[in-house]
Amino acid sequence: MKPVLEIHERPKLTQWFLLSVQHLFAMFGATVLVPFLTGMDPAVALISSGIGTLAFILITRGQVPSYLGSSFAFIAPIIASKAFDGPGAAMVGSFMVGIVYALVALLIKTTGVKWLMRLLPPIVVGPVIMVIGLGLASTAVGMATNDADGKYSLIHFSVGLVTLAITVLVAVFTRGFLSIIPVLVGIVGGYLFAFTVGLVNFTKVQEAAWFAVPNFVIPFVDYTPSFSWTVFAIMVPVAIVPIAEHIGHQLVLSKVVGKDLVEKPGLHSSILGDGVATILASLVGGPPNTTYGENIGVLAITRAYSIYVFIGAAVFAICFGFIGKVSALLSTIPTPVMGGVSILLFGIIASSGLRMLVENKVDFGNKRNLIIASVILVIGIGGASLHLGDVSLEGMALASIIGIILNLVLPGRESVEENLFETEEDNGKVATIA
Repeated sequence: MKPVLEIHERPKLTQWFLLSVQHLFAMFGATVLVPFLTGMDPAVALISSGIGTLAFILITRGQVPSYLGSSFAFIAPIIASKAFDGPGAAMVGSFMVGIVYALVALLIKTTGVKWLMRLLPPIVVGPVIMVIGLGLASTAVGMATNDADGKYSLIHFSVGLVTLAITVLVAVFTRGFLSIIPVLVGIVGGYLFAFTVGLVNFTKVQEAAWFAVPNFVIPFVDYTPSFSWTVFAIMVPVAIVPIAEHIGHQLVLSKVVGKDLVEKPGLHSSILGDGVATILASLVGGPPNTTYGENIGVLAITRAYSIYVFIGAAVFAICFGFIGKVSALLSTIPTPVMGGVSILLFGIIASSGLRMLVENKVDFGNKRNLIIASVILVIGIGGASLHLGDVSLEGMALASIIGIILNLVLPGRESVEENLFETEEDNGKVATIA
């Protein structure tokens, strides 16, 4: 089908405004949920997503229509880093993740992408993604069922269930734009129900100013940056997931817009864009950024590929972050509302890992694959930890590293890679792993 707007085509003013707001809504629910769960300022997350998107567009020379939002992969690592040494530690860890993205981009530019596919095949990345979702399951259930004192509350659980039900119904039974923003609709619906049962207090909104500077976390102002191997071990190994996810997004986006974005501007450019966006976010107190599948879905429906639309969405996100009333309104969202949405989102994360294994036809009749997946799942979900002096590897990070090692050392890898790269040659591009 013919595009409504080509990538470099500038839309009319009204069209530009509406399409940009649509992309803002598509990413809003998920982007705000991450800081809500990790104790960050949602307004800062909005601003950093806008800044990151503009940086991504600049680095990819305006050739990749993508919006960057908060990465779910880093929810548990951010919480663990903050528990280890405060908010500054999480920001230093995010900065290191951005540097890793940049190094991976450099390696891809100089050596190609096959080494990355060998390091991160579906049998490693799929179970790691499942660990991310399942590892957060208890957090979602606790948010949906417990009151502020951590005790079971039927009222809170009813709010969580209503929010979940609205989100599911919108996702399954609606079409068009609504089907792209079930999380946002679910949060709004759950919020209204929570208001009727007395869980919403508008005092903060009434007292808030229209213009307000968010709670930025700035290095050398709010904390003194320092390197820690423990934080490195908590945050950096998790980068394999958004990198794999990014590759999948670029392949899907290439099909949507009808251009090989992996070839031009190149996978190295888009991964570098992710890295710079994450570095910028870490400098203001926002979570690591990643390309958003929700916004790719919007592109597929609207066929409006104009890069100007994404520039508009990024500018709106930055402006929203400085509106004090908006920030105050976000802070009034009851915990069970976010818990109800999280039940679905974390389950979808786990299911997407399973989907990766199915789509790549991973054979679990093969003992090698069965062993790798089993070890990753139990170590990751079980919360295993390895302490080496002052360095601690735990949960998902440890599971990721062990999964990579098992894939490299267990016999049979060569035959798997032959099939993988045959698929690449048939498709004319790298195999889909996310």
